[in-house]
Amino acid sequence: MNDKSETSRQSLYSEVTGRVIAELEQGRLPWVQPWDGAACGCTMPHNAGSGRRYSGVNVLILWAAVIEGGYTSQRWLTYWQAQAAGGKVRKGERGTTVCYADRFTPKDEEEQARVEDREARQVAFLKRFTVFNVDQCEGLPDALTSVPEVAAEAEILPQVQALIDASGADFRVGGSEAYYSPGADFVAVPPQGAFGEPINWYRTALHELGHWTGHRSRLDRYQRGGFGSADYAHEELVAEMASAFACASLAIQPTVRHADYIGSWLAVLREDEKAIFRAASAASKAADYLLAFAPEAVS
Repeated sequence: MNDKSETSRQSLYSEVTGRVIAELEQGRLPWVQPWDGAACGCTMPHNAGSGRRYSGVNVLILWAAVIEGGYTSQRWLTYWQAQAAGGKVRKGERGTTVCYADRFTPKDEEEQARVEDREARQVAFLKRFTVFNVDQCEGLPDALTSVPEVAAEAEILPQVQALIDASGADFRVGGSEAYYSPGADFVAVPPQGAFGEPINWYRTALHELGHWTGHRSRLDRYQRGGFGSADYAHEELVAEMASAFACASLAIQPTVRHADYIGSWLAVLREDEKAIFRAASAASKAADYLLAFAPEAVS
């Protein structure tokens, strides 16, 4: 990888991490704050051309862009996708940079590994893409710009309950605290009567199930960090975002579960500019793991 590519990659890490830190310093959580003044319905951002949902840190980037631009949609297109759909990006509109991270094995490394009889080392790469909200375009077909209907809460909550039941998690209702026990592998949540509104019980359940996905028999995240440690803060960050992503996918407005951890999250992000990328990626995997148990396809 040349120096220019490396510099571009590092600047993207710094730029995104800096933005998240600035939000946290103001007491706003990027995975919750978007819904405070969003003109669009609560859902995950997705590509209007392919229908594919964005994941990882791109969710935070695009949610923030929706707020900043006052957009009414969570649908995005590249410049060329807008043209291919029969429309175009309006003149003067500025796009939003998203990224695609992956790993690949260089050909010479593959050959060298074969000679040395070892596993080939992979190289990480990060590519930038510019996308535009459909609100920034004109001439697009109605199918890409129409506002989808949002299900009523009475229709949503049974879906979440069905997800909980289908997960097969050891889910215990009772007591006065909500938590996940990694050692015993069970989720505990107080009775619904302990919550002001039923939907808050389900938000809490999704947060604790976010932790549950990290068990070594499932997504195998490191969950042995002691309270107050960087590892503990990182796992809480993953569960917070996993819950937000799952909630938004189910048309439930996310809320913060542990605002008192903001200080520890800031410490983690200031120490490692790639931490938010790793946490958001893990959160997407956790949310997808949970949503696979939903009875119907989610947005």
